[in-house]
Formats: sequence, C-alpha cells, structure tokens
Amino acid sequence: MDEPTSGLDARAAAIVMRAVKNVADTGRTVVCTIHQPSIEIFEAFDELMLMKRGGELIYAGPLGHHSCKVIQYFQAISGVPKIKDNYNPSTWMLEVTSTSMETQLGVDFAQVYRNSSMYKDKDELIRRLSIPPLGTSNLNFPTRYPQKFWEQFKACLWKQNLSYWRTPSYNLVRIIFITVSCIAFGVLFWQQGNIDSINDQQGLFTILGCMYGTTLFAGINNCQSVMPFISIERSVVYRERFAGMYSPWAYSFAQVAMEIPYVFVQILLFMFIAYPMIGYAWEPTKFFWFFYTMFCTLLYFLYLGMMMVSITPNIQVASILASMFYTIQNLMSGFIVPAPQIPKWWLWLYYTSPMSWTLNLFFTTQFGYEDDKKIEVFGETTSIAAFVRDYFGFRHDLLPLAAIVLSAFPIVFATLFGYSISKLNFQRR
Repeated sequence: MDEPTSGLDARAAAIVMRAVKNVADTGRTVVCTIHQPSIEIFEAFDELMLMKRGGELIYAGPLGHHSCKVIQYFQAISGVPKIKDNYNPSTWMLEVTSTSMETQLGVDFAQVYRNSSMYKDKDELIRRLSIPPLGTSNLNFPTRYPQKFWEQFKACLWKQNLSYWRTPSYNLVRIIFITVSCIAFGVLFWQQGNIDSINDQQGLFTILGCMYGTTLFAGINNCQSVMPFISIERSVVYRERFAGMYSPWAYSFAQVAMEIPYVFVQILLFMFIAYPMIGYAWEPTKFFWFFYTMFCTLLYFLYLGMMMVSITPNIQVASILASMFYTIQNLMSGFIVPAPQIPKWWLWLYYTSPMSWTLNLFFTTQFGYEDDKKIEVFGETTSIAAFVRDYFGFRHDLLPLAAIVLSAFPIVFATLFGYSISKLNFQRR
C-alpha cells in the first residue's frame, strides 16, 4: 500500500490503519509506505524499513513497544540527540537521520547499519530462507522480463511512436526547419549545380561548398535538436528499466528505429525542394546516390546526438562534446583543408571523420566521372573529375568502400547509444 493515509484527516487515517492492522492480524503480510504518520499510526506497525536519500538502507528491524527498538538503535549511535518526552518517534527518527545531521556527526548511517548485528542477523535469515526445502528446486525464470525481446521491442516502438507524434516541439519544428532551409539554399544556389554552368574552379568550389554547407547545416541541427528530447526520455527509461518493464536494448532499438521515418521525410523534402532548385542532375544514379548519402549523414548526426546524451551526465556536457565533434568535422572533412594538404600525422583523423566519407560520396557521384566536361583551373584546362580527384583527393574508384563506411557510422553510433543506456547510470536519486 502506497501512503494509504495521504489526504485523510486524523480520524479517517486511524480508521483505515485499523482496518489494515486487522488484515495483518489474520496472518497476511502488509507493506505500507507512510507519509508523516501520527504516533498511534506509526506504532501500529511491527517492522520498519528506513532508507535515506539515495535508497540506501539505514534500518530494517522491529519497531518495538512504543518504538523502543528504533529509539534504542539510533540513540546508541554516538552524537545522536535523545528523543524528547511525548515526541513523535517517526518525526524524531527522520530528523536525526537527515543529511545535515550526517554531516554534523560525521557518520554514514547506511554504513553503521551494515556493520550492525541487526544487518548480519537479517543477512543470515535471508540466506537460510533462500535454501529450497528437500525435494524442491530454486525458482528459475529464463529472463527477468515478462515478455520476449520482440514483444518488448514492439511495445517500446509503439510507445515511442505516440511520444514522437505528441511532441510537435521536436518533430514538427525540425520538419519546418528543413523545409525553410531547403528553400533558402535553393534560392541562394539557384541552378549552380547544373554541370553546364560550371566553367572554372570558382563555379566548382561554389557547388561543392553548397553540398558541404547544406549537409553540415542540416546534420548539426538534427544533432542539437535530438539531445534535449533524449535527455528527457532517459530519466523515464531509468525508472522503467529498474521496474523490469523492458530491456534497455529493446528501448534503444525502438528509439533508433523511430527516427528513420522522420529522417526519410526530411530527405524527401530536400530531394523535391532543394535538389531541383540547386540544379543537380535528374539522372537515376546521381539521384539515388545523393539520397543515400544524405540519408546516412542525417542518421549518423542524429545517432551521434543520442550517443552523446547517453555517455554524459547532462545535456550541457553532451552539447560541449558535440561542439568538439562539429569542429573536427569542419577541419577534417576534406573540403576546408583538402586531403592532400592535411599533414600525414593527422590523416588518421581525416579517415575516421564521417563527414569526409560523406563528401567523398557527394563529390564523386555528382562530379567524379565528368571527364568530358572541361574547366579552367588556375590557368590550366582539366576535367571536373580530374580536379576533384587531384585537388580534393576524392576518388571515384573508392565509391563502394565509401558507401559501406558511411552506412557503418550510424550503426556504430546507434550501437554505442544502446550500450551506454544499458551500462551507464547518471541518476542521482
């Protein structure tokens, strides 16, 4: 029973607890949590379990006549003030075991209890009662959860679906944001992606910068917007996980899967608004590769934000770590500083940067095999494909490898998110 006397006056509370006591007298075990009980109600109980803030046990034993056992236990601790005459034992007990009193006395009541004979007696009793009688065996359950993993996943997925649908501050805002961004970039880079309009290195730098800017802009927005949402969800997951409702992996997979349709909507908006406005080619191969690259990129930015929240104690630290990631992405993406110009001892950071593989796919699939199109580059005539390969170091023959590596980043980030949710706990209460 959870606080059966809450909201009741003294007479009604006494009647309720008298009925509860009558039930207990029949041999049934009744467990109650009580909030500010009177002396009569408090002393109606036989046993007391008292926990301090944080859930640590500091007393588990008999109450005694007129709470004599509890009073005797705590007054035996050096420095604890004696109870006054006619004072409510429950009130006194909470006062002398408060955090401020612990600090004042320099004791840890949880440690005092663990060192007490009462704790040892309880431990021995539990050990004896845990031994099954002859001819019987221990209770055995195949899993700690009431449902199989697939049922847990479906339940979590439905829960997340409702949660996402009822959170327009997150989903509607990011859809509106991507729509406005697509229109803005489409107007700013109107028909700059048309291969016929690229005649020199400046025209090529402009459209490559457009790819770089739109991808990074949309990715960072997704990463930043998902972090507050996951931070709130995490506190709910802690409570429901400890209650044994579902596995943290079931929640993690459901959370990861729930993002996919919303990212798909974002990509569709980009492909049918910004893509034709910027002037990219409507060739099936180029269209598919652009769609695939954008999809993987937005996913790994999203899962990165989720992972940052799962490995940090609060959203402020997660935002700082994410900002460091954005900086590395900017510097090591291969656009601001092309790969051939990056010092050899930093090349490992270039190859581990997700953005470098994104740009590799973007540049090589859109312009990496345009050998027939010649442009003027620094006073020399060369093809677009050769310039992309020689200046930026993005090679079209690495397309299959780049596609595989790019798809691996969201998988890795999503897996780390699930692992962190299952293993790390930053809850303070």
